[in-house]
Amino acid sequence: MIKQAIIPLAGIGSRLLPLSSVIPKELLPINGRIGLEYIIDECIESGIKEIIFIISNKKEMIKKYFYSDALFKKIIKNKKDKRIINEYKKIKKYKKMIKFVYQNKPLGTGDAVLKTRKIIKDKYFLMLLPDDLIINKNCSKSMISVHNKYKSSVMASMNVSKKNVSRWGIYSLKKKLPNNNFIIKGVVEKPKMNNAPSTKAVIGRYILPKSIFKKLLKQKKGKGGEIHITDAIQALINENYKFIGHNFAGKYLDCGTMNGYIKSTINISKI
Repeated sequence: MIKQAIIPLAGIGSRLLPLSSVIPKELLPINGRIGLEYIIDECIESGIKEIIFIISNKKEMIKKYFYSDALFKKIIKNKKDKRIINEYKKIKKYKKMIKFVYQNKPLGTGDAVLKTRKIIKDKYFLMLLPDDLIINKNCSKSMISVHNKYKSSVMASMNVSKKNVSRWGIYSLKKKLPNNNFIIKGVVEKPKMNNAPSTKAVIGRYILPKSIFKKLLKQKKGKGGEIHITDAIQALINENYKFIGHNFAGKYLDCGTMNGYIKSTINISKI
């Protein structure tokens, strides 16, 4: 059973500047709620019991968001506002299941994952990237069902246009499975259009084995001078670890760009 999830939050959010110069992009509102809440709720609905946030010293505001008890208590005492009372109850519920670790140097998603190695307890764990919202159907929950069936790692997959493959990690396929799943032969980080093995992209949901930490400890920096999680995944695939690509049924929203952020608010407001 998957009980723990990690969420990397230490990135500077340059694609959302100038907004992210003042407020961490994960705290920006999407239809009246911070974007991070949608990810937390996805975890809770999937049966996750503990969520590990990977932040930096520059993003302490995220931690403060969940630890403003004195402010809430003062306002509630004076105003008795039901909405504020309910919001405080929700934040207290979230706080009980959240832990924080720090990644103060931007060395990539692989390095962020490595910061959690002393906290992860079970054989597998869930990772969610906050820029990727998936609405209408819980992607993490369906991935956990696939994991339970095949007893393997699982990663979300979505078809993208060939001209955009250089934005993503791209899969090569080994074998098709029922219900629109497939066994992954390999994954390439942001290939050029002519070198992409397919148009199936890695989307920000992963069920990873704890054994990936051993690979990350030895892994050298890749493209852009960062430690990429895809390189560690490929190293495990080379050792016959099974990774399954899951073509999820929900609607994908990219909240990491300005246009995507605006479109996400519009889409969610229509639910």
